[in-house]
Amino acid sequence: MKEWKKKLYVIIYEADTFWGKTFDVVLLIAIVLSILAVMLETVESIDKQYGNMLNIFEWVLTVVFTIEYILRVIIVSKPKKYIFSFYGIIDFLSIIPSYLGLFISGAQAMLILRSVRLLRVFRVFKLVRFLGEASYLLNALRASRVKILVFLGGVFILVVILGSVMYVVEGREHGFTSIPRSIYWAVVTLTTVGYGDIAPQTVVGQALATFIMILGYGIIAVPTGIVSVEMNKQTVTPNTKIRACPHCSQEGHSDDADYCKFCGGKLL
Repeated sequence: MKEWKKKLYVIIYEADTFWGKTFDVVLLIAIVLSILAVMLETVESIDKQYGNMLNIFEWVLTVVFTIEYILRVIIVSKPKKYIFSFYGIIDFLSIIPSYLGLFISGAQAMLILRSVRLLRVFRVFKLVRFLGEASYLLNALRASRVKILVFLGGVFILVVILGSVMYVVEGREHGFTSIPRSIYWAVVTLTTVGYGDIAPQTVVGQALATFIMILGYGIIAVPTGIVSVEMNKQTVTPNTKIRACPHCSQEGHSDDADYCKFCGGKLL
């Protein structure tokens, strides 16, 4: 890797150096400003008065993000790794709507996708431990997915039965015009959302609704318990740094690592 590429790589991809952190902070500020500009453009009164100014500002930021994206592709050893990575796809999706907006009306609204880029905040303030916790939670969810699917299957059967019973008890005259609509009511009630657009009128229906509401509180706790048990089995790997591999762009290497644990390439 050429010297200028190495320097740019450290600034753009690393967050352990002063300039690397500064670059990411400036980038995050630009992303937030861009999101605010897109949001303000949808306010009619503001758009009428400052629409042109916001549009110019948005295009300036789009050009900046485009240059940043191109630089990321150029300086990394394996461009395809970055282009098809999570952040690579998000970075691309955050700039393409501006250009699509030249041909498709309303495409600029999709610029709100830039909010996803705020995930880079984890790198800026060295919050890798939170990324570790996220991985910790993800592993627990994966380990408990079968139990959760069985639980959701049971809940689905339950709401179908309860919704059908409520349809029979209340009938069309009280708003329960069909079994699917009654099932919708059962879901809303069981999850304790309670929109209130449909409500039982008979004593039997109200008694059944009371039972479903109480049952809902107990059901909500079940998936939490399942995931909690799996989380207790997980372990978190400490002492990781925000060093990105120049070959595969993966992060989260140990403090004393000289080579990437994902591709084996030498770390800078």
